[in-house]
Amino acid sequence: MSIVQNRKAHHDFFIEERHEAGLVLEGWEVKAIRDGRANIKEAYVITRGEELFILGMHITPLSSASTHVKADPTRTRKLLLHGKEIARLIGKVERAGFTLIPLDLHWSKGRVKVEIGLAKGKKLYDKREDEKRRDWDREKARLMREKG
Repeated sequence: MSIVQNRKAHHDFFIEERHEAGLVLEGWEVKAIRDGRANIKEAYVITRGEELFILGMHITPLSSASTHVKADPTRTRKLLLHGKEIARLIGKVERAGFTLIPLDLHWSKGRVKVEIGLAKGKKLYDKREDEKRRDWDREKARLMREKG
């Protein structure tokens, strides 16, 4: 069940591969995500050593959050993947010019998961081409509805 999607990702990047990763979260973050207070629009994934971290993911704390815990909405959160997957992704990012971006935040078996995409950036002309294709598909569908 999807919580929040990064719609901007498909506009700005070509998504080559998708991977599901776990997140290291605190209790107040899970409660806030359950309430729908997460945003991954400006988020991206970085590597530090042999680990992956997500930066820029904003989780707005609930007003009823604990008084003794200081909530940081944009803290760096660790991603959980198998070692072989992490090594392969780091290799592609460092050698092939790819980047890792979060595509979707969702629930899986009661746990919060993030779907990350191995992506290459689009040029301006690629974005224009996609827009023209979408417009043509929309026009085609409209014409077919008028005929039928």
